[in-house]
Order: sequence, then C-alpha cells, then structure tokens
Amino acid sequence: MDNLESSDQRGLLRYRMVTSHKGAVLVVVAIIVLSTLACICGIKLPLPLGQGRIAFASDRDGNVEVYIMDADGSNQTRLTDNPAVDGLPAWSPDGKRIAFYSDRDGNLEIYVMGADGRDIKRLTNDPAIDADPAWSPDGERIAFCSNRDGDFQIYVMDADGSGMARLSDNQATEGHPAWSPDGKRIAFHSDRDGDFEIYVMDADGTGAINLTNNPAIDLYPAWSPDGKRLAFTSERDGNREIYIMDADRKGVKRLTDDLARDWYPAWSPDGKKITFESDRDGNLEIYVMNVDGSNQVNLTNNLASDGAPAW
Repeated sequence: MDNLESSDQRGLLRYRMVTSHKGAVLVVVAIIVLSTLACICGIKLPLPLGQGRIAFASDRDGNVEVYIMDADGSNQTRLTDNPAVDGLPAWSPDGKRIAFYSDRDGNLEIYVMGADGRDIKRLTNDPAIDADPAWSPDGERIAFCSNRDGDFQIYVMDADGSGMARLSDNQATEGHPAWSPDGKRIAFHSDRDGDFEIYVMDADGTGAINLTNNPAIDLYPAWSPDGKRLAFTSERDGNREIYIMDADRKGVKRLTDDLARDWYPAWSPDGKKITFESDRDGNLEIYVMNVDGSNQVNLTNNLASDGAPAW
C-alpha cells in the first residue's frame, strides 16, 4: 500500500481507496484508534433543524461515535453510544435525521437515526461493506458505496432501505457519492482511469464524466449549496489539500496550504464556509474556513481524533 493513509493510524475507523504501483486495487483501511497505531426570492429562510450544526465522528470517549456541535464548535454532544464503530454521518435535507455507518451488527452497514440520536434503524443488510451514505436533496433516497458485487461501486436505495439499485458498474473502486442540489447528478471519486479522479454522473448512473483529469489523487467531492461549484481533496501540489472548482471543470483553486494533510470538505448550508478535517495540529481535528480559504479555525480542539464532518 502507498502512503496515502499511512499516518491515519491516529484517526477514525473508515475505509479508504488507494492505488498501488501495479494498478488500481482496493484497500479497506479500518483505522480504529490503537495505542500503537471522514433561494427562495432572495429571502433567507430559517435553517432546518440540525443543519446549522455539524455532525462528525470522534473517538474521544474510547471508540468511534457520532457527535454533533454548533457551527462555532460549541455544544459538542455525543449521539451514539455503542461499543461498535459508528461514523461517516450525513444529515438528511430536513435536518431531522442522520445516516451513518456502523459495524454494531458484525460488519459495516448503513443506519439512520433521529437528529437527537434516537430511533436508530438499520437500512442495509449485506455481508459486504456498505458505507458513505449521502441523501438525495428531496430526502427520498440515499446513495452509498458497497463492495457487495466485488469492487466498491455506487448504489442507491430508498430512504427506508428498500428499492436497492446499483448505479455504477466498473472494474474500479468508486466511492463518496454526493448529490447535486437539484438531484439530477451525483459526484463521486473513482480510479476507473488509473488514478483517483472526481467524476459526475446522472442520478440514474449514466453519462459519467471525469471532472478533474489530473495525474494526482483527487478525492471526496462536495457540492456547493447552489450547485455551481465542487470542493474536493487533491494531492496535486504534493500533499493533501482542499481545492474548489466550478461544476464545469474550470476555475480550480487551492484553498488550504499546509504541510499537514487537509481533506474531507463539507459546505455550510449558506455556502459561505467549508469545514474539513486536518492533522495540522498533530492529531485529527475539524476546522472551518471561509469559502476563499481565509480564516481557518480549529473547531474541535480535542486530544482525540475528530473527523468526517457533515454540515
């Protein structure tokens, strides 16, 4: 395995997709913190319940659980309490539910719970790995990735776990689906062309287009709320940083510039800020910055590992 995730041994449990020098391969990296070792008419409407807050994963209480906090980092609250791993949270569009993955039933599956951590329900039930849940804008469907058919591919299901369908079908590794705000497209990362790039496809899985087309690794796409831009992670300048580009592939701009690694961007509901994960202070923390990259602030500031922010 290359060094894409070599120092994440301080981090949270999550699977990662990397490439080898001999070609594209899937590496499932389960990092469980070890001692040795994510406009209506110009009127601003109130934010839905939950969406002014940031959900994230942390191992601060001994194992990886889902937490929420206010946008300024205050009121950090634990939602899940299970000896298994719970991570990669994703808010529903109405802010009332959170999808996440967990291995509480023996392997990684997709679950959903209320924004208060109650009413936990299992959505997938397969011996393979199901992860990376992403809600459609209307809240009716959830995209996710799974290796149930061999390679990690993009799937979709109804929000109650029914109506499962496979969207991508390649001998490649594909993951981290992200719905466009209009619900017509899904961005994702894939190594179908030899290295990891950001792609976008129609919501039915057709018409996939390579957006980044760069020899470096590009990962973790996130749509801006207006659908005009995508934030993503790239190693094109030597280490992992946060970038932004127009949805038409133009205007690529680097937002972070740090010797540490910055990744996993997520937009604020108003499109003015981006939260992300970084190890610049020696351990994994969640930061926030303005959309132009200015004013980067540590929100979690905890000795444990905090990551996978979802706004």
